[in-house]
Amino acid sequence: MRLKGKKVAVLAENMYQEMELWVPYYRLKEEGADVRVVGPEKKTYTSKMGYPVTADVAASEVSAKDFDGLVIPGGFAPDLLRRHKAILDLVKGCFQQGKPVAAICHAGWVPASAGILKGKTATCFFAIKDDVINAGAKYVDEEVVVDGNLITSRKPDDLPAFCRELVKALEK
Repeated sequence: MRLKGKKVAVLAENMYQEMELWVPYYRLKEEGADVRVVGPEKKTYTSKMGYPVTADVAASEVSAKDFDGLVIPGGFAPDLLRRHKAILDLVKGCFQQGKPVAAICHAGWVPASAGILKGKTATCFFAIKDDVINAGAKYVDEEVVVDGNLITSRKPDDLPAFCRELVKALEK
């Protein structure tokens, strides 16, 4: 129970990648964290394969002070998440407060839109590396990259390393 007392937001929107949401969700719960699913609205979202997840709360109802860290799953959901000011404010707020912000795969779109990648080293799914570079990050092709409180990974195969670094960052 290394994360007992920690509260973590996991972002959700339609077309999320199943493993990239549920593996960190349950890994954090296993360590004792209070994990909340946060969406643009408090409703049920479906994954790329139709698997449902219900947001516990809408992003407009919370702020960075409510969480100790934040996880952004990939899939095509990040392209939808980045369109909501409340989501971007939550991500930017957590980042500016020094809390871990973890993004995997296509999730790099959200920190790019939140304006938090400039000067950072990061990784992502190769198809969006130009977006990450254009947002001001140095792109590297590694399973997990930790640069300060930003944690990034490329794809579902990287989930073990991604979750390991996320738990380690939340322990601090």
